[in-house]
Amino acid sequence: MQTGAVLDIKRLQILLAIVEEGSVTSAAAALGYTPSAISQQLLRLEREAGQPLLDRHARGMTPTDAGLVLATHARKVLRQLAAAESDLADIAGVRRGSVTLGTFPTIGSSFLPLAVRRYRELYPNIALTIHSGREDDLVRMLEEGKVAMSLLWDYAWERVDNDELVLTELFTDPTVLLVGATHRLARRRTVRMAELADEPWIIRAGGHPVVEVLQRSAVAAGFTPAIAFQANDYQEAQAMVSVGLGIALAPRTATVNQHPDVRVISLGDSAPPRRVLVAHRTGRVRSAAELALHDVLVETSSTYS
Repeated sequence: MQTGAVLDIKRLQILLAIVEEGSVTSAAAALGYTPSAISQQLLRLEREAGQPLLDRHARGMTPTDAGLVLATHARKVLRQLAAAESDLADIAGVRRGSVTLGTFPTIGSSFLPLAVRRYRELYPNIALTIHSGREDDLVRMLEEGKVAMSLLWDYAWERVDNDELVLTELFTDPTVLLVGATHRLARRRTVRMAELADEPWIIRAGGHPVVEVLQRSAVAAGFTPAIAFQANDYQEAQAMVSVGLGIALAPRTATVNQHPDVRVISLGDSAPPRRVLVAHRTGRVRSAAELALHDVLVETSSTYS
């Protein structure tokens, strides 16, 4: 890198866009620039860095080792700048009287409505905006300041490990067993995983975390589960359970909208639970509306679990 050179933020953004999009043309479209302007800014950045950042080839561009390192730093810097802008907006009063929250589907359809109702009762003039998504998307929105806080979850073998987040545990969400209304175990209140070795199983598709819960629980109980069906969501899983295609595991919060022909049975400690958490970014300037929502989430969790 040239002595005294200062890397330009806009050029770092351009480099990151090229790395993520795979070509100058795609990066230009994503950023609203012309390909010529993108190329010129990239050449200037390479001069500032003092070495090539991208390898050019017929099908696009791939980052050099230096380009990959710089793109990684650029991603962090841009997220921090976005977070800084969000904090300054809060201080300036742009978002006074409003708060944004991230959540995920099973909590959004079970625990969260109880907290939202309480929050609206206490603070009717605060505008509450909620975004639902996958956990990696929720963490990204936290890091970028797009949500003030977010509900997250984890299991004992894969804890949320992010130095940029402050975590508060709200409650433990147990793993339960779903069986059809006419299943041999339907009238039981508690079942052990070891009793389920010969059962066909319905799992969530796409490497869903509940699949690992099943695998770990089955191994601990001494069997390999036989998979009968892969469902796209818990409602589809319940539908197949209701007609006897198999049995399934689910977090208890996923059973609030219970199918009439499905029974929910405790597995005790023979299947691991997950933690439900609320997170905010370290160092964030927290508004009164955000702090109040945090308190309501904690208060609601104390009676929910």
